[in-house]
Amino acid sequence: MPKITVCIDVPDKEKAIQFYTKGLGCELVKQNSDYVELNTDGLTIYLSKQAPGTNPLIQEKAVRSYERHWTPVHLDFIVSNIEECITTVLEYGGVKEGSKNGDWGSAVFCSDPFGNGFCILEYNQ
Repeated sequence: MPKITVCIDVPDKEKAIQFYTKGLGCELVKQNSDYVELNTDGLTIYLSKQAPGTNPLIQEKAVRSYERHWTPVHLDFIVSNIEECITTVLEYGGVKEGSKNGDWGSAVFCSDPFGNGFCILEYNQ
């Protein structure tokens, strides 16, 4: 079975380190000039420093944009105290975009300072 990692393009490596480590509680494992390796509960997340306007694809004309965008693939961070987590996410530049509650628990829909969407989830015990 292959190992799964996540790679997130960011234009500002230092701001991304602060957001993902202090805002979301990921552990900084190592870094170099272009990449940062984080860990959260056994999942490796790479932050890849990429300039806005650069082409992420070999044969396409797409360019990187760090305005808010939507993708069907996103991260869910499962926490035990959603209100505390959201407060910290906002403190480090994240954006709260909506929320949903149900008999299963709560979800808050967010984006990081670079327009990448993610969710914060708290499940009822």
